[in-house]
Amino acid sequence: MSKYVYAFTEGNAAMRDLLGGKGANLAEMTGLGLPVPSGFTITTEACNRYYADGKKIDSAIIVETLTALADLERRTGKRFGDVKNPLLVSVRSGAAVSMPGMMDTILNLGLNDETVEGLAAATENPRFAYDSYRRFIQMFSNVVMEMDMSQFEKALEAAKEKAGAQADSDLSAEDLKALIATYKQLFVDGKGMEFPQDPKEQLIGAIEAVFRSWENPRAHFYRLMNDIPSSLGTAVNVQSMVFGNMGDDCGTGVAFTRSPSTGENKLFGEFLMNAQGEDVVAGIRTPKHIDELKADMPHCYDALVEIANKLEAHYRDMQDLEFTIEKGKLFMLQTRNGKRTAAAALRIAVEMEKEGSIDKNQAMLMVDPKQLDSLLHPTFEPKALAETAPIATGLPASPGAASGRAYFDPEKAAEAAARGEKVILVRTETSPEDIQGMNIAQGIMTARGGMTSHAAVVARGMGRCCVAGCKDVFIDEEEGYFRTTEDRVVREGDWISLDGNLGRVFLGQLPTIPANVSGDFAVIMKWADEIRTLGVLTNADTPRDAKQALEFGAEGIGLCRTEHMFFNEDRIMAVRRMIVSTTERQRKAALEELLPIQQEDFRQLYLAMEGRQVTIRLLDPPLHEFIPKEKEEIEELARQMGISYESLDEIVRSLHEVNPMMGHRGCRLAVTFPEIARMQTAAIIGAAIDAMEEGGFVIHPEIMVPLVGDAAELRFVKNIIDETAQRIMEERGRKVDYKVGTMIELPRAALTADEIAKEAQFFSFGTNDLSQMTFGFSRDDSGKFLPDYYTFKIFENDPFAKIDQKGVGKLIKMAVELGRSTNPDIHMGICGEHGGEPSSVEFCHNVGLDYVSCSPFRIPIAKLAAAQAKVRADRRK
Repeated sequence: MSKYVYAFTEGNAAMRDLLGGKGANLAEMTGLGLPVPSGFTITTEACNRYYADGKKIDSAIIVETLTALADLERRTGKRFGDVKNPLLVSVRSGAAVSMPGMMDTILNLGLNDETVEGLAAATENPRFAYDSYRRFIQMFSNVVMEMDMSQFEKALEAAKEKAGAQADSDLSAEDLKALIATYKQLFVDGKGMEFPQDPKEQLIGAIEAVFRSWENPRAHFYRLMNDIPSSLGTAVNVQSMVFGNMGDDCGTGVAFTRSPSTGENKLFGEFLMNAQGEDVVAGIRTPKHIDELKADMPHCYDALVEIANKLEAHYRDMQDLEFTIEKGKLFMLQTRNGKRTAAAALRIAVEMEKEGSIDKNQAMLMVDPKQLDSLLHPTFEPKALAETAPIATGLPASPGAASGRAYFDPEKAAEAAARGEKVILVRTETSPEDIQGMNIAQGIMTARGGMTSHAAVVARGMGRCCVAGCKDVFIDEEEGYFRTTEDRVVREGDWISLDGNLGRVFLGQLPTIPANVSGDFAVIMKWADEIRTLGVLTNADTPRDAKQALEFGAEGIGLCRTEHMFFNEDRIMAVRRMIVSTTERQRKAALEELLPIQQEDFRQLYLAMEGRQVTIRLLDPPLHEFIPKEKEEIEELARQMGISYESLDEIVRSLHEVNPMMGHRGCRLAVTFPEIARMQTAAIIGAAIDAMEEGGFVIHPEIMVPLVGDAAELRFVKNIIDETAQRIMEERGRKVDYKVGTMIELPRAALTADEIAKEAQFFSFGTNDLSQMTFGFSRDDSGKFLPDYYTFKIFENDPFAKIDQKGVGKLIKMAVELGRSTNPDIHMGICGEHGGEPSSVEFCHNVGLDYVSCSPFRIPIAKLAAAQAKVRADRRK
């Protein structure tokens, strides 16, 4: 029989899949003897049971919960619903993978019209009791009953205005009583019933709301964005309340054992006195720096530092802590591995290894490969920064440089991004509902909130630049503008630039400088190279791309798409003449014009790669991609060929295919037009000889035949390649050690890989087309329906962004095993863009591929992912 509820004293950190990250860590801290308020966790299995039962909490789960509640009453000496000494609890979510701010929380649960009086008497602090009650009504109404939060916020603002109060904490007990009455009336008006007074009814409703929040839109989007399976579910943590809003000797805060922005080895954080935790995270009030706690409450500061050091040493990673101070006593409410910027992640990993607290393998696992993307793009030019005055300043919440058009509404920002605009999302303060707008933005700017606000934490996790807490800026989201203290107005659509390193906002677009791999980044890359066994190559078609890839550490070119070279202005007309030729003589004439141009392309590529592997794919795409479409272009081509417009137009229309991606392309072109393969082979071999004579490098070209589905196809094209290569080598008097292989991008090729491997010296899995052909999805059109697949959880991921390991992956694994069964020495890799996606890279390591090839800017990501794959594989042994 399943056990659905565990007291904190029963769990540990190893149970995170069952207890969620928060519950497992609360249990671990309890076991370490730290000051953790008592509580219990309802498991992720209970959440999954809730959904399996049609969104109903099973009676067995309720019985276990109430039993755990009774035990909590015994441990705290308080009773749920007791008028004189009421037990109040928080109800919080906690998934196995941290999803900060994505799901729901309810504080102060257990208050009603009677227990609030008992709490006021027991604490001798009526103001605190009524403040807690109004907070509970507001949270419960919004989270559990799904009422609009804004009406409660408006009522609060009206109460403050009436009382002449600047902040919530300035409201008196009598003011709060009146506000509670207003809140309860809003509840009656909205729900047609009185606010629930039974604490157990409140508790079950809150638990159900947390389960329900697992499927809210922002949580769903966050999971898609971070590859978190929806099948995990969330746990629910029920914990006895400690109060940071009970008076001036109380407070609440968030701290990191090291700076999440820079990685500096110093306690970093913020706190508020006389406040509850949501006040800090939501940015409702401007918090104090954690250093000030040392002056305000030195004994609590010292205790926090001691606990922080203990937890970092225990978890062997930078920790994100939540704490509350009640009547001068420190309590720990959470610890987890802290979200950090890419630069901070690198520094923390390198410094902790130097300190001896972790080894290189552990250091590898502490950096999220996807985060490196934020370090691989330009930053603002220092001279431009020095010469440009900021129009506003705030906190450097997440580093980087970003320019874009200002948008004040997440939906409008998303629409602008869909039009191809670069966007800066400008908000008074962000909330979890803004997650999609934040994801598409180049950067984020807020008027309120600190370094641990929602905007700051989420932006750092996304690798987005963020300037938070621009307190001297007035933002009008409804009208779509912000105004600075100097009365400078920035309206929707105006260009602004954010400097997330120093917390500055500039008008217009600032020039940038390219990124480079140095410092801690270079150290991590060096370690990755020492650890990984998977090669990392690049997809590059030009010397410029190749040089950029080399700067990022590429070991060669795994895919050169020759068709990309055909679109340049100096050759497109010759390509078109080749395609529309009606005789072999015409086609050969056009190809003879292209041969020296293509040979020069390859020569430059070989020289740029300085003898490293270069894999060149023969012409692959459907011919219709090259033919003219505009009347003027057809007329010009007809003039060059000496034929009538009508004749050429007829030829152009005859090349149209109903489904060109499954039509006359790839190796099929070489079968019907062998002269194309001959020209390209001559260019490849001739360029290799040119480069060897000029640069002194030994060149080993790899010639890749695309879209092969049968061994006989490859054999036919390979014979053309071998005959041509032999002729060129004899003519030039030089030998070139070339290889011939194929892309495995058709399901039939994977199924018959043992036969194809007899003809091939290497396989390169074209996972873009293999995914397309396996699913029967068009990459160009699937965007119309895939979003609905994510919404209805038919798919967890975009199969064109991340390898579908169950289907496409099974074909790859099968092809690897079949290919090596007949050709043990065959070299294998992938060249689809999946080669730079971390989970796909790990899959490639695990199935025994030799390399991955990806775009230049994804090289460091692939290297780190490959090293992590090796570390994890070794640990499983």
